[in-house]
Amino acid sequence: MTADVLSTLTQAAQNRILIIDGAMGTMIQQYRLEEQDFRGDKFRDHHRDLKGNNDLLSLTRPDVIEAIHQAYLEAGADIIETNTFNATSISQADYDTAQHAYAINLAAACIARIAADDWTAQNPAKPRFVAGALGPLNKTLSLSPDVNDPGYRALRFDDARNAYAEQVRGLMDGGAHLLLVETIFDTLNCKAALFAIEEVMAEKGRRLPVMISGTITDASGRTLSGQTVEAFWISIQHARPFSVGLNCALGAKEMRPHLEALSAIAGCFISAYPNAGLPNAFGEYDQTPHEMCEFIGDFARSGLVNIVGGCCGTTPAHIRHIAQQVTGIAPRPLPGGQGESRTKNKYTMLAGLEPLIIRPETNFVNIGERTNVTGSKQFANLIKAGKLADALQVARQQVENGAQIIDVNMDEGLLDSERAMVEFLLLVAAEPDIAKVPVMVDSSRFQVIEAGLKCLQGKSIVNSISLKEGEAEFVRQAVICRRHGAAVVVMAFDENGQADTIDRKVDICERAYRILTEKVGFDPTDIIFDPNIFAVATGIEEHNEYAINYIEATRIIKQRCPGARVSGGVSNLSFAFRGNNKVREAMHAAFLFHAIQAGMDMGIVNAGMIEVYAEIPKDLLQRIEDVLFNRYPSATEALVRYAESLTDTGGRAVEKDLAWRETSVEARITHALVKASPILSRRIPKRPASSFPHRFP
Repeated sequence: MTADVLSTLTQAAQNRILIIDGAMGTMIQQYRLEEQDFRGDKFRDHHRDLKGNNDLLSLTRPDVIEAIHQAYLEAGADIIETNTFNATSISQADYDTAQHAYAINLAAACIARIAADDWTAQNPAKPRFVAGALGPLNKTLSLSPDVNDPGYRALRFDDARNAYAEQVRGLMDGGAHLLLVETIFDTLNCKAALFAIEEVMAEKGRRLPVMISGTITDASGRTLSGQTVEAFWISIQHARPFSVGLNCALGAKEMRPHLEALSAIAGCFISAYPNAGLPNAFGEYDQTPHEMCEFIGDFARSGLVNIVGGCCGTTPAHIRHIAQQVTGIAPRPLPGGQGESRTKNKYTMLAGLEPLIIRPETNFVNIGERTNVTGSKQFANLIKAGKLADALQVARQQVENGAQIIDVNMDEGLLDSERAMVEFLLLVAAEPDIAKVPVMVDSSRFQVIEAGLKCLQGKSIVNSISLKEGEAEFVRQAVICRRHGAAVVVMAFDENGQADTIDRKVDICERAYRILTEKVGFDPTDIIFDPNIFAVATGIEEHNEYAINYIEATRIIKQRCPGARVSGGVSNLSFAFRGNNKVREAMHAAFLFHAIQAGMDMGIVNAGMIEVYAEIPKDLLQRIEDVLFNRYPSATEALVRYAESLTDTGGRAVEKDLAWRETSVEARITHALVKASPILSRRIPKRPASSFPHRFP
């Protein structure tokens, strides 16, 4: 963005509550335009009716559009929106005018600039700004239009992205001061717009401030596509917007609690431009300027907003009353001060339909591994057989068993991995009880990861990228991930191979951290390192230090890469004991106990199958920890002998002691609660194991 526009706009927003204009459509209706007005000379012979295509008026009746801008500026608007709400090729296709999308946006921005520049020239102390408006599209990326086919989409990400890019080029070429992605009912549509904005601004070599405004469709406090306000913010904050806010759908009274929630979490300016009340039986808006401005005045007096205005049903009279109502009221202060620092997060924030914020007091985060064709034979067989509905049940069980993120991987030789990833994630999006949690898109092929990201409206995690193919490819992939708003797992893997020693793990992670934060612009809290959990007790001497190396590397990485997280695939540790679940579960619990103490934040685990650390038999725990810490040369042999004694001739693990069933009611309840609860549902206290509670947190 040009420094003078951003600084001028920022200074104005810090000094007073800014006013954005009212409804363009409401004002156009008052002109009672006919078919000929929409056709003009340019579309005189067009084969379809054009009445109602308001965006086209920027080409056929620019005088009307400029007059509306002038009326809102005279009423006190600091920011006016271009007449481009439906000016993408996708929306214009309804009138067979898609090929004119660029011209419409160019003309609309020019008209608005003429009006804004005129008022700024008259009073330079009160500069006026043009916001290039990008509407929500008339199709959704997250929802199927066919209730009988939840995996169907009438629109795909790249089509939306390309349409938005064309619109952005027109708006920027026409002179828009900033860009406004508004009335967002589907966050994935918004993310396509934000991706396009980043691409075009990089292409043009200049940046504009970006405003983002969502819409809450009813009293549930969620967007039409199901996200909470907090999850919406987390999903779009990677754009580092100038402002975020809410508009349309609700009146000011109904908007207040949702605006309050957004104001509490967002680290940028807050906007609000509601409708003039709720529509009546005829779809009209009855709230008077006086009634509406009383509610918006409450927003201002409560310190919730920086920018206010009106949406459907509002006129220059509404805007004039709102401007008068908020005059002299201090704008909402920005959390964390001013400038770039306010866009940086203190905590890792992820989202599905609901937020997942990883704070210092947050429990260890379970990443469910069973929706991974390499981690679950059952899931792999279902996917290969095309039984996606049954495969969804595996995902549901992972969430029910305590997984806070689900890891989805389709890397199997007999699968079209990209197609399988897309089909499964589109179905996940239609299941709120699964889609509420963030998704980790997992693949060794980056094109599969990209395909997955294009299906997810929340803030996801990419698993993984690395320096394996060199720095240039690492940066390319990281830029794409950041444009999608995803956090990234970075493997400790470089041009020389996977890191197995402490020094190599730390060096690679430090190098990746510098590249991501300094060259790509990643927030440190969106970086998750995987320092490689390798199998121990394999009988190969070089493997004996693998557990120690991971734990110690984790401790150092957390010190040297502030803000970053550490994860790992926990099941890798126990591959040598496949078929003996009792030993594997105990190994995972013991390893996690020590790794979490060292700073491990999350891990890919089977949330429903893991032992309670304090309930591991002492003799088994002793042998496992001897292996984990390589305490003596024959530790592996001792664990193997012990493991063999735990299985019957059929190779099945011996059933656990059921003596607890004969104890008191209180003791049975305590045991049931401990064993039935998600194993990692409490934060591990930083104290010695000797004082550890009976339940593994």
